[in-house]
Amino acid sequence: MVLKEVIAVGKNQHVTYNKDDNTWNVKGEGNSKATKITNTKQEAVNIARKIANNQDSELVIHGKDNKIQSKDSHRHDPFPPKG
Repeated sequence: MVLKEVIAVGKNQHVTYNKDDNTWNVKGEGNSKATKITNTKQEAVNIARKIANNQDSELVIHGKDNKIQSKDSHRHDPFPPKG
């Protein structure tokens, strides 16, 4: 019998642009409201990165067109990966 370690993972954090008021939002995946609203993308990324790091989750950065520009995992993945 093989037991696998289960690690609790928080919500992925998304940085998105709000064209209605020209702001950047930090939003937990599945949440209806933003956790934080900022005037700059960089500020939103910094905040979202801290949250993702604390929650062992993924940081997903979107552009003004709402397309994903990049992802950054903050999970404690084993290196090298098993099997």
